Amino acid sequence: MNLPNLRNAVVFITGANRGLGLAFAKAALAAGATKVYGAARDPSSIKLPGVIPVQLDVTDAAQVAAAVQACPDVTLLINNAGIFKRSPVLSAASIDQAQAEMETNFLGPWRLSAAFAPVLARAQSGAVINVLSVLSWLSAPDVAAYCASKAAAWSLTNSLRQALAPQGTAVMGLHVGYMDTDMTAGIEAPKTSPDDVARGALDALSQGATEYLADDISRQIKQSLSAPAA
Repeated sequence: MNLPNLRNAVVFITGANRGLGLAFAKAALAAGATKVYGAARDPSSIKLPGVIPVQLDVTDAAQVAAAVQACPDVTLLINNAGIFKRSPVLSAASIDQAQAEMETNFLGPWRLSAAFAPVLARAQSGAVINVLSVLSWLSAPDVAAYCASKAAAWSLTNSLRQALAPQGTAVMGLHVGYMDTDMTAGIEAPKTSPDDVARGALDALSQGATEYLADDISRQIKQSLSAPAA
């Protein structure tokens, strides 16, 4: 399998209008990507010069198919779009909110990866980055559905890595704790810069990493999983 090379890559980023998605778009352009597609529900929200807006709701199979048809030259897919409902596990709305989070955070990357797989197969060094979370490995009752969706997405990432390896497509999971984005606004905790996370993830991918742990807490929690009491 050839190592992914960002120079001259064609990058497709979901949720590219803000936060980590916007940071990925900036980092890809800075790394020398030939083309960057920025996908969002509202393509007019894509403002970064040099990024090609694409209308996409990752929960809509028809829009996913249209995006693949419109972007047949992609070499790197970044599944970044996600939602965070903050629903307690026993609240009245928890099941409905869990369905919404699973649709976006788990089934969304699945839809995109499966749809773009034939496109990535044509690339000499195609790759997928799935944006996960330290909560892939933690459960918290106040955000139970989000934790479950990211745990499922982690499992999906590992399955995709095996399924896409024969065609030469690399798959990397990105785990991170709190980032300084709109999603964590109002949360008092140390936060990582999304720009640093994006640059670090692209660098790790170019070196052949299958997993990138972007901050101390992700590294600590991953290491603790092998302890007698994780």
